[in-house]
Amino acid sequence: MKVFYSDDYTAAKYDFDTTRKARAIAEDLRGHALAGLELAVPRSVTSGELCQVHDKAYVDAVRTGHPRSMAGSQGFEWDEGVWRMACATTGGVVDAALTALNDGISGTLSSGIHHARYDRGSGFCTFNGLALACAEARKRVNRVLIIDLDAHCGGGTSSLIHDMPGVYQFDISTCQFDAYDDSEHGELHIVQGAIEYLSILQRGLARLEERDGFGLALYNAGMDPYNNGPEGDAITEDVLRERDAMVFQWCRNREIPLAFTLAGGYTGYRLGLADVVRLHRITIEAAVRSTIDGRRSR
Repeated sequence: MKVFYSDDYTAAKYDFDTTRKARAIAEDLRGHALAGLELAVPRSVTSGELCQVHDKAYVDAVRTGHPRSMAGSQGFEWDEGVWRMACATTGGVVDAALTALNDGISGTLSSGIHHARYDRGSGFCTFNGLALACAEARKRVNRVLIIDLDAHCGGGTSSLIHDMPGVYQFDISTCQFDAYDDSEHGELHIVQGAIEYLSILQRGLARLEERDGFGLALYNAGMDPYNNGPEGDAITEDVLRERDAMVFQWCRNREIPLAFTLAGGYTGYRLGLADVVRLHRITIEAAVRSTIDGRRSR
């Protein structure tokens, strides 16, 4: 199973979990290898490719740093590494999606960057990798499903897929940030506790079976819902492990290729970087198990 990573994922000078943690996860995977997992370097996307889902003026601003207000609209100070980082992380999402179409499962150590919009960044997200991956995958398959289980809502992605036929977003969040209205293109559920979280996921996946067959699923796997529930109903590691197992099994049982991204997961709130890496490994390990189980069932 190929999982995409490049040192350019951390090229920006801005020091924040989103711009740093991929390197720590890669180092952990190299030090504690998983059988069957291959770290591969993605291709960085070009300005022309980005303009499929973003305004050219915005793409040029991130490339050049001018105007600064637009180049830094995602929330951190621009430097030359921001362009390298954004093109590489977006390329990782696209490469994971296209590789999954051939191999069944693939992933990237970057996030899907689901807050970025057509003409600006938002919420520390520069370019929307999920939207561009949908645009590229739609050249090969008719329908793409986005399963967004980051703690924050994927309003940027929702706005960008609005005019993409055949793309549907299923979104479960634990806070209101970047919320959006349900439409024919997607649904948003905002929950707090583990019981509701898992039950909505289970019912939602069952309901998705009623839609036309999906040729690809993009799984934006956030670990930031961790411990967000009330006492006695907290979203713990075990809950997140069960969540990931449900998603991978659902796709495997329906023979839907799946590409995963590592979305939110942050230090603080009693979590150090090693804890964040451990949480994200839950998703990666679930992907490896699903790959092995898929081979056994053939």
